[in-house]
Amino acid sequence: MASANQFNGALDALADLNRKLVELYLSRSTAQGPLNQVLMQANMNDANRFFEHAFGQPNALVEQQLKWWQQQLELSQHAVLRLFGQPSEPVIQPDRSDRRFTSDEWQQNILFDYLKQSYLLTTQNVLGSINQLETLDEETRKRLEFFTRQYLSALSPSNYLLSNPELLKVTLENNGQNLVKGMELLVEDMEKSADTLNIRMTDQSSFRPGDNLATTPGKVIFRNHLFELIQYVPTTEEVLQRPLLIVPPFINKFYILDLQAQNSFVRWAVSQGHTVFMMSWVNATPEHKDITFEDYVIDGVLAALDAIETATGEKEVNGIGYCIGGTLLSVTMAYLAARRMKQRIRTGTLFTTLLDFAKPGDIGVFINEETVSAVETQNQIKGYMDGRQIAVSFSLLRENSLYWNYFVDNYLKGKSPMAFDILYWNCDSTNVPAACHNFLLRQCYLENQLIMPGGISIRGTAIDLNKIKLPLYFLSAAEDHIALWDATYDGAKVIGKDNSHVTFVLGESGHIAGVVNPPEKGKYGYWCNPDNSFLPDDSQAWLNAAEHHKGSWWPHWQQWLVSHLPEGSKPVPARQPVARENQPLLGDAPGEYVKVRISDIDQQIKASLLHPSSEESAEENAA
Repeated sequence: MASANQFNGALDALADLNRKLVELYLSRSTAQGPLNQVLMQANMNDANRFFEHAFGQPNALVEQQLKWWQQQLELSQHAVLRLFGQPSEPVIQPDRSDRRFTSDEWQQNILFDYLKQSYLLTTQNVLGSINQLETLDEETRKRLEFFTRQYLSALSPSNYLLSNPELLKVTLENNGQNLVKGMELLVEDMEKSADTLNIRMTDQSSFRPGDNLATTPGKVIFRNHLFELIQYVPTTEEVLQRPLLIVPPFINKFYILDLQAQNSFVRWAVSQGHTVFMMSWVNATPEHKDITFEDYVIDGVLAALDAIETATGEKEVNGIGYCIGGTLLSVTMAYLAARRMKQRIRTGTLFTTLLDFAKPGDIGVFINEETVSAVETQNQIKGYMDGRQIAVSFSLLRENSLYWNYFVDNYLKGKSPMAFDILYWNCDSTNVPAACHNFLLRQCYLENQLIMPGGISIRGTAIDLNKIKLPLYFLSAAEDHIALWDATYDGAKVIGKDNSHVTFVLGESGHIAGVVNPPEKGKYGYWCNPDNSFLPDDSQAWLNAAEHHKGSWWPHWQQWLVSHLPEGSKPVPARQPVARENQPLLGDAPGEYVKVRISDIDQQIKASLLHPSSEESAEENAA
C-alpha cells in the first residue's frame, strides 16, 4: 500500500513538473531565432533532394529495402529460436564504443533484445540508403547523414522509459521517485539553457574557480575591456629569461590548463622554470557586440605583450595558443611579420589549432551560406553568440556519448552527475562577441580566407601566414572531433611550406584529454618524427613515418622549447608578480573575469529589461 501511495504521489509531482516544463518549452518555441528556422527549412530541402534522387535511382533504394526486410526476417527467426530455448547468434551487435545497450537486460530479455537489434538494423539501413545514392552531392549527403543520425539517435529505445528495461527496473525499484528527481533536474536545466537544452554533465556545486579549480598561485597584473593577464608565482629559484604567454580560446574559460594541481599544465610549466602569463578573456555581453577578431589581436595579444614587458623588461616571449587561441596567436605573429616589426613572439606552440578550415569535420554541416547568415543575424540581434549553444553544438557531434547518455542518467534515472573537473569546465561556457564570431564563421570557416595571402586584414594590414618564419610546435590529437588532426596538419603545412622550423606532434585521445595529459600519469602517448621538419603532403605519410612514444608529450615540448632558446641564453632570478609604477596588482589569480558565468549575464540582462537605466528611460520617453 505504501508503495502504491508513493507511486501515486510521484505521478502527481510529475504532472506539476510537466506543466512547468511545457510552459518553458512553449516560451522558447515562440521565440525561435533565425538559426532554428533556417535549419528546419534546410532539413526539409535536403529531405526533398533525397527523395528526388531516390526516385531517380529506384534500384538502389529497392535493394536497400530488400536487405532491411531480409534482416528483419532473420531477426524474427532469432527471437523465435530464443523463445523456444534454442541458441541463436544476434543478427547485429552494437558497436564496441556504443554504451547505450550494455545493461544485461538488453541481452537477457527476448523482447528488448529484439527491440534493440531492430533499432540498430533500421539505423544502419536508413543511413545506408543515404550513402547508396551516387548522384547526391557530397555536401547534401553529409548534412543528411548528420541530421538523420541526430534524429535516429534521439529515437533510440534507450532514451525512453517504456522501451528501456533498465529504466523500467529502476523506476519500479524507486516507486517512480527517480522520474520526479529527473524531471526536477530537467526543469532546472531548461531554465538555465539557451535555445537548445543544455544537459548538466557534472555536479556544478562541487567546483568553483579560485577554490578548487584554477588554484595555481598568481596575481592579476593587467586588465582591460577584453581580458585579464595573470602572472603566476614562480616555484624555482631561477627561470628562463624569455617569459611564456598562454593564449587560451576565447570561446572557453582558460582554466582547462589549470584545473587541479595534479593535471595543471600551468603549474607544471611553472615548475619547469617558466615565468608563465595567462590571458583570461571576458565573458561577452551585449555591450561587447562590436568587438572584432582584430580587437583580440591588438587589444588582446599585443596588449598582453606590452604588459609582460612592463612586468619583466622582456620584449620577447614564447607563445602558446590553444584551439582558436592558437589561430589568434598565429595571426598575431603574421601581423607582426607583415608590419615588419620586431617579432615579439619568438616561438609558437599551437594546441589543436585550425589554420586551414577546409576540413571542419562534422561541424561543417552548419557551414553554408544560409546557416552562417542566420547565425550572423541572430548574433547581431543578441549582441553575442551564446556559449551554451556552442557547447551543445560540439556535444551533438558525439551525441550518444556527450548528450543522450546524460539525458538518460539525469532525467530518467534521476541520478545527479558525478563531480568531474573537465566536465565542469565544459559546462562553464563563454559568450563570444557578435562581430568576432561572425568573422570566424564567414571569413575562416565558410570562405577559408586565413590561408590565402592577404585574405584577411588586421587594422588595414594584410595577413600572410607564410611570413611566419619562426619555430612552431603543432600539437594535435588523434581522436579530436572538433579540430580534426589531418586538418590541423594541413594548417601546419601552410606555414611549413617555407619554414623548416615547424614540428608536428600527434597525441593520443581527443581535443581535451590529448592536451591535458600530465607526465605523472602519462595516460596517453604521442607520435612524432625523428626529423622534426618532415611534413609530406599527405598526413597519413607523416603518420606512417612517425614513431610512437609512451607517456605525456609535455616533456618532449619542454625539450623542443629549450632547444630553440637563443644561443648562450642563461637562466635569470625568478620573477615575482609585483606592482609596478604603471601597473598595479589587481588581485589574486584566477581574477574576476573567469568567475562570470552565463547565468550571471542572463540575470543582468533580465534586470536591465525590467529596470532600465534613467538614460534608457529618457530615450524611450522621448521616442
